[in-house]
Amino acid sequence: MTTACEATTRTLPGAAVIELSGEVDGSAAAVLTDAYERAVTASPENHDTVVLDFAAVDYINSTGIALIVSVLARARAERRKVVACGLSPHYREIFDITRLSDFIELFPDLDRAVSELTHPAA
Repeated sequence: MTTACEATTRTLPGAAVIELSGEVDGSAAAVLTDAYERAVTASPENHDTVVLDFAAVDYINSTGIALIVSVLARARAERRKVVACGLSPHYREIFDITRLSDFIELFPDLDRAVSELTHPAA
């Protein structure tokens, strides 16, 4: 049984958060685009950094990776930072193999991402 991708957005101190769930594949394009738009417009003071939270994601295929790359490219063009958190060990390895992790900082979970973003190490 496949689970359609869903996204919720919220703002935290220092970042806009997109919490993804389900499957990130070709059918997730509109969901991811809409979530990004909501995230960066909802709270202007927090829109310089976007956190993609994958903690509730069941599956990511190559098309899903391409969608993530497109979000990253758009954010970079808009001078926004994108970080990711909550990736399973398998998908963290995929991010490493595809070298996506060279362009997007990875955190183990949302709490750690927000902590690092609001109180960066010297």
